[in-house]
Amino acid sequence: MAYAKPFPLAAPQQKAPAQPVFGPDLAVRLICPECRDPNPNIVEEFGSGDLVCGNCGLVLGDRIVDTRSEWRTFANDEGDDPSRVGAASDPLMEGIEQLDTVISFRDGGSGIARELQRASSRSVNARSERNILGAFRDISSWCDQFSLPKTISDIAKQLYKRADEEKLLRGKPMESVIAACIFIACRQAHVPRTFREICNLTHVPKKLLGQCYKALEQAFNLSPGATSAHSASSPGAGPENLLVRYCNHLDLPPNVQAICSDIIIAARQHGIADGRSPVSIAGGAIYFTCNLLGINKSVRDISTVAGVSESTIKLVYRLYYADKEKLVKKAWIDEGKARLDRLPFDATK
Repeated sequence: MAYAKPFPLAAPQQKAPAQPVFGPDLAVRLICPECRDPNPNIVEEFGSGDLVCGNCGLVLGDRIVDTRSEWRTFANDEGDDPSRVGAASDPLMEGIEQLDTVISFRDGGSGIARELQRASSRSVNARSERNILGAFRDISSWCDQFSLPKTISDIAKQLYKRADEEKLLRGKPMESVIAACIFIACRQAHVPRTFREICNLTHVPKKLLGQCYKALEQAFNLSPGATSAHSASSPGAGPENLLVRYCNHLDLPPNVQAICSDIIIAARQHGIADGRSPVSIAGGAIYFTCNLLGINKSVRDISTVAGVSESTIKLVYRLYYADKEKLVKKAWIDEGKARLDRLPFDATK
């Protein structure tokens, strides 16, 4: 089964014309020479291996191969006819041998089993296939450690395979390419993760991760990075998309996230704290909202969750405090949710 190739290149190269495909002539019909019925009733008897006409009983062929699945069941608790023909084909493994040969370790202590396994691994799998399989295992392992869904893992595997096919990052370490693929997959799946979180997960230097990300972004014409101008178009770039995880880790009430998101959007419209990173804006906005609503949450706790320094959070807070009348809605004050006198004048204390 042919699948559409994911992540097409930004500038597709000129390819040779496709060769004509030859296949069976589906216009040919099998009829019984005795009956000559234009709508024949041909019966395949797999028990005897014969091809029989259902009207006159003439045997049209013998030794018919049973192409159906091999179904066997010996217990009632195994479900309805479990198949023993193997798992379904994986589109990510297209072009790679998906059947494995397992050699037993029981050789009577002669050591021949180890030699057979070594010879089998050399002859069956090419080096490129082994690298792809190893990269797929690392992607699955890191996504499980980061509690990322299987959708992100599949997107990262597709992107890594396409980068390997096009030889885009030849010479780069495999870990850095995998980290860049996971970072891009998180953005494609609307599950934002920051550079620092990916670096802490994969132990890849930030500079090397940025180089691989830029190369993949330019090659496949992916969405732009996290900037204030593209925060609305890029789903994983805005700081309001980071509030869900941060508020959950800080055990904040549900209304804090909604109010904090409105404050960030209002600050962007007025050009407040422009140029700051999304992580810094999210941390400073949470601290501003907690003081506005009278929720006791220290800067140190927010800094630990957001992964930024306390001074950076206080700097964003001071920028918000200077224009607090533009950010705080009057409806919040009328309803008694927020009070401007709760905001401390100097956040450094």
